[in-house]
Amino acid sequence: RLLILPHAATVCSSLVNLEGEESLDASQLGHAEEVVQESICDDELLLIKNTKAKSAASIILRGANTFMCDEVERSVHNALCVVKRVLESKSVVPGGGAVEAALSIFLENFATTMASREQLAIAEFARSLLVIPKMLATNAAQDSTDLVAKLRAFHNQAQINPEREHLKWIGLDLLNGQPRDNKRAGVLEPTIVKTKSLKLATEAAITILRIDDLIQLVPEGGESGTSYTDAVQSGEIEG
Repeated sequence: RLLILPHAATVCSSLVNLEGEESLDASQLGHAEEVVQESICDDELLLIKNTKAKSAASIILRGANTFMCDEVERSVHNALCVVKRVLESKSVVPGGGAVEAALSIFLENFATTMASREQLAIAEFARSLLVIPKMLATNAAQDSTDLVAKLRAFHNQAQINPEREHLKWIGLDLLNGQPRDNKRAGVLEPTIVKTKSLKLATEAAITILRIDDLIQLVPEGGESGTSYTDAVQSGEIEG
């Protein structure tokens, strides 16, 4: 089925008609300008070129060894998955911690409008979002405290000052260690990836917070505490 897609052909499950004779309709055939067998490295490949439809293509990866080919294949696969996610979501957002910083500022301002204990939960959630830009800066051997502070200042101005709304595209430039316009720099992420990551992280945190009990077993014969057998014999617990 993958082979017939670029040739505009039709799947033919049998060459026998109802009368038991072999027959093939010309409308079921595909079209290609060239079919050639070429030797690439140690493999003999059948190449079909200039097909009628352009709905599929093959990529031949070559490298010095198997490890390099695996790395190239993984890189190409990741790139194709990013393109797929962009086409699915039909929108992108700036990368480099821009989304997390903007959302953190928005939630901090929103938390001040709540006159209940929910304000604390919202404020902590806003603070936890800054882990992403901090880790990005730390992994790049940059001053995370200074960079995140500058990033928050830019996004705060973008949200409170309409004339500086263009600052909402500001993210981290980890090569030079300073904030920059990541939209202009082309550092973008699929919206669906960012949305799903936030949802999954939130659901995981909620699941952990629902655990309201902890059972800790002290290993027998350990130096840090009494074993289970000694505790039963001493009457500390009931066997």
